[in-house]
Amino acid sequence: MPIEFEPPKPIVQTQFVLKTVAEEMMRSKSRYYDEHEHEIPWDYIEFMHTAMKAMGAGSLAPKEKGNGHEGEEQKEKRPPIAYQSLAAQIEALAWGDVGFYLCTPGGGLGAAAVQAAGTPEQRAKFLARFAGEKPTFAAMCMTEAGAGSDTASIRARAVLDEKTNEWVINGEKIFVTAGDKSLTPYEKLGKGFIVVWASIDPSAGRAGMRAFVVEAGTPGVRVTKLEHKLGIRVSDTAAISLVDVRVPFDHILGSPTVEKTTTGFKGAMATFDATRPLVAASGLGVARAALEFLKEKLAENGIQIRYGLPRQKLTAIERDVIDMDIMLKSAWLMVIKAVWMADNKHPNALESSMSKVKAGDVGTKITQKVVEILGPLGYSREFLAEKWFRDAKITDIYEGTGQINRLVVARQILGYSGAELR
Repeated sequence: MPIEFEPPKPIVQTQFVLKTVAEEMMRSKSRYYDEHEHEIPWDYIEFMHTAMKAMGAGSLAPKEKGNGHEGEEQKEKRPPIAYQSLAAQIEALAWGDVGFYLCTPGGGLGAAAVQAAGTPEQRAKFLARFAGEKPTFAAMCMTEAGAGSDTASIRARAVLDEKTNEWVINGEKIFVTAGDKSLTPYEKLGKGFIVVWASIDPSAGRAGMRAFVVEAGTPGVRVTKLEHKLGIRVSDTAAISLVDVRVPFDHILGSPTVEKTTTGFKGAMATFDATRPLVAASGLGVARAALEFLKEKLAENGIQIRYGLPRQKLTAIERDVIDMDIMLKSAWLMVIKAVWMADNKHPNALESSMSKVKAGDVGTKITQKVVEILGPLGYSREFLAEKWFRDAKITDIYEGTGQINRLVVARQILGYSGAELR
């Protein structure tokens, strides 16, 4: 099946609706929440939860093709566009405000991990709650003070208590996106959960790594700190402590036995193959917001970009804008390829990491150049340009830094293992 570069009609319709949400509920309040860090945007959260339920989606998470009302023959003819649709939605919301987008209720990385590595029973149990009466959040807990990109250095430990058939987890996790909303019992929110990465056998290295679902309200787990950040300030980023946290045996994602290979670990890590292009899409939404704003300001001052002229006949600003257009569109095509592969169940580890690397670079370069061209007004808080510059940088950091994703790309292309190329 060939890749379609024109978005299908359902995606276009959704983008139109989300543009209104982005303008009215996000962009208009961006500055307020940037300056009132950790204040929760309840109006947005409740509106999005209601809207997603009305659309039949409990969260921003990929759905199986078909809407449940077609016959089997109709479902087969319908091309899979779940991840493509999700990328378009995220890009549109991030165009409004990427921090707000990260406050959209739903599973996020936590649900993605359950979707990727959980059993059918686990998916039914944990993912159904996002379509409940209250907005609900889930989060991924991987990073530790001594283990960022080097997941083999994770020190959180899970030990099976054979008497009670429960896992006992101890450890500290940091930089957890939406960790506060996933664990804190806010009256307006449903019962969320976190997915905690811990080792069931430290001597086995990555082969011993597993992910565990820890539900909000579980004794021994608590939020210990909320980070103050450069950007995405409306989104909470938490530190979480786990002390003798007991979870049921069936809350482990993947096999409970340690094998000689890292198959189980790689299966859970497939979460990132699906979500890294989505992170890339969010970064490109920020870049598009900045570039479109720059074009508007240039037009207001009588500066039109003369597309089609030879490069030597263009002004320096025109060349800069055209270069940014090229960067943005080429990066988006890489996202489209990665999510198309995910939709069609093709291995996409290479394309996933490439799209994230490209988006991280492009987002930083475009927003920086926009601030530069706007000059003092771009640097001031009169416009949102400086905020977009700050917000864009996170694309190159979370869900695998640019450096780590470059390593993934190199290993995929050259055929090296992680041990051979570090």
